[in-house]
Amino acid sequence: MKKSRLKIIIGIFLAMVSISFLAYVLSPPFSRPALSLKGLFGSEETDHLVGQYTTIVNEQGNILSMMARKVTVGDQLITDEGKNYRVEKVDENRATAKFLGMDPEIISYGNFYTKQAIAAAGKPAGQPASIAMYHTHSDESYVPTDGTDSIPFKGGIYHVGESMADELGAVRTKVNYDQTPHDPHDNNAYNRSRRTAVNLIKAKPVAVFDIHRDGIPDPSYYRASISGKDVARLRLVIGRENPRMSANMDFAKRMMAAANSAQPKVVKEIFIGKGNYNQDLLPTALLIEAGTYTNTREEAEKGIALFAGIVPSVLGVTGSPGAPVTDVTARNTGTWRALAWIVGVALVGGGAFLVISTGSWSGALKKLSGFWNELTGIAFKRRNRL
Repeated sequence: MKKSRLKIIIGIFLAMVSISFLAYVLSPPFSRPALSLKGLFGSEETDHLVGQYTTIVNEQGNILSMMARKVTVGDQLITDEGKNYRVEKVDENRATAKFLGMDPEIISYGNFYTKQAIAAAGKPAGQPASIAMYHTHSDESYVPTDGTDSIPFKGGIYHVGESMADELGAVRTKVNYDQTPHDPHDNNAYNRSRRTAVNLIKAKPVAVFDIHRDGIPDPSYYRASISGKDVARLRLVIGRENPRMSANMDFAKRMMAAANSAQPKVVKEIFIGKGNYNQDLLPTALLIEAGTYTNTREEAEKGIALFAGIVPSVLGVTGSPGAPVTDVTARNTGTWRALAWIVGVALVGGGAFLVISTGSWSGALKKLSGFWNELTGIAFKRRNRL
């Protein structure tokens, strides 16, 4: 009996591994996530879970940052002043970071943007001046405004995205804003949103932004008065499991320096953590956290609008007379795709179970045939009774 159960377990496991491998091999190379052991075994940490956060302190015990994500040794934090820290120790929800010195690129970019008008980076010849946006965690919301921290499939975060798109559109920048939901808020959300990101970059945008909010309970950590407005400041996040992360890192540093030169302190920090966040798809892909769930949504909208105002100039996409302002795509195919995968897994898993339990393909087919005959026999008898 124990051997039979063991066979069943092994069969189901092999079937699941085979499905995952085939899905990876048959998918377009461009849409495949970067391979990692965490991704293979599904142990990616879910970020932005309300109340589950880590406090990062320096070697003297002073708080440097707080964030609703798991922090690991080797992660880095760069403050708006350019101070660079690396996490050396993690004890449950408290991480200790070592000061590495001032980041030379942040200082250089800061001086450049302070002394001069924001310089255009220039867009590739022949490509449309467009910027892409989407939300991996489409349920994220703001309690003071939305009444809850999560609204499945249509969270308050969409209003924050719309605020950014409106600000970009005000300077005639083409925005491709995809509002496809990627629920549930689990460790596969980034795999689901990768399909959306891949579709967006087919239009060759100069940058793509994944907009989130944090999950720490203290709203004052993000809240600030900037240009006479109460706003929620932003955090830029870079994944260090991206083999080409240096380009994304340079983009984040340029954006923080430029934004803070125009709107002091609107970007609070850059965090470099474990993960990929689909940033391997484009050198100018960036994850933005607009405040936390205890900030008002209006504060987050104002903060990201201030940031958006500087994006076109840095990327060289300012002013496209006659260009469509915003292209909003709201696709809801994710649920059907998920259902198709569940059905597929059930069919293949069931087939593997039959093969393992009967010991051969012929035995599995025989058992399946018997089940079908029994099922049709029951239906025939019931019809005759009627």
